[in-house]
Amino acid sequence: MPGAKMRKKSNSRRVNSLPQQPSMASSLACSSRFLLHYRKISALAFFILVFCLIVVLNTSLRKEGVSRSDVPSNRLYTVEVVNEFPHDPDAFTQGLLYAENNTLFESTGMNGASSVRKITLQTGKVKAIHRMPYSDFGEGLTLLGDRLIQVTWRQSTGYIYDRHNLSKFEKFRHDMPDGWGLATDGKILYGSDGSSTLYQIDPQTMKVVKKQIVNYQGDEVHRLNELEYVYDEVWANVWMTDCIARISQTDGSVLGWILLPNLREGLLHNLKKQIDVLNGIAWDRDGDRLFVTGKLWPKLYEIKLHPLKTPFNGDIKQMCMPPAFPFS
Repeated sequence: MPGAKMRKKSNSRRVNSLPQQPSMASSLACSSRFLLHYRKISALAFFILVFCLIVVLNTSLRKEGVSRSDVPSNRLYTVEVVNEFPHDPDAFTQGLLYAENNTLFESTGMNGASSVRKITLQTGKVKAIHRMPYSDFGEGLTLLGDRLIQVTWRQSTGYIYDRHNLSKFEKFRHDMPDGWGLATDGKILYGSDGSSTLYQIDPQTMKVVKKQIVNYQGDEVHRLNELEYVYDEVWANVWMTDCIARISQTDGSVLGWILLPNLREGLLHNLKKQIDVLNGIAWDRDGDRLFVTGKLWPKLYEIKLHPLKTPFNGDIKQMCMPPAFPFS
């Protein structure tokens, strides 16, 4: 019957033209493959995101100089010795400053050996000297105009010298409990007394006008000794350490540490004579030169600072922050 065949063919064409409905098993298989593929893509995207975050973070930390340490490396400095100059090995250096034309002024301590002296940088030769009485123990020294100002140990007194004639001087009193270090920014004096206090002193009246407690990470920095004003900061030798603290004149916080153990260790290795601690900072403002020496050191060093580029694994507080000096 042609009509029936025609209908079968027609029905067959209609059935074949419709999309086949997948079975339940095949649907589940497709869904599982899709979910697995989706999870792989998600995991890959997650790891890529984490990797990018790590790269960005490390780049940022390197730019800021942060290292695995209690101190960011851009706040720690080592030194390069640029030049070495002779220094009187019998000078118990308590104060040091650069004047001009390769000339230094130095204050030395010890009862019976204290002095104020004018020195030629290249030779270490003493060009002029004032020897102090036995009762005076010379300490910090600074230059303001033509006035060379010096404090003395365990006294609230000091001396003002004519820088051109050290035999001309006058005595003064100050408000600090003791005299250890002196520096100036050209307007006011900065003083230390061996404690954690940094004093600001009116150079006309010699009265203390401001006090700041020098601190680092919440702890006081004791034993502030010889001072120098450098780059709008107050730099201080910390007595009995090989460290110089870079102190903010604004709030007394420590901005950075200069580490110099290699200087003293090098001298001890090459000398038979006993030397004392690092003490003495001088800055040639016009020539941007830094000089350091120590008590009874036979050399004075011109140094250049270099930010520490590798992680510091030591304890900066143990190295640079001894306990308070037991005043008596």
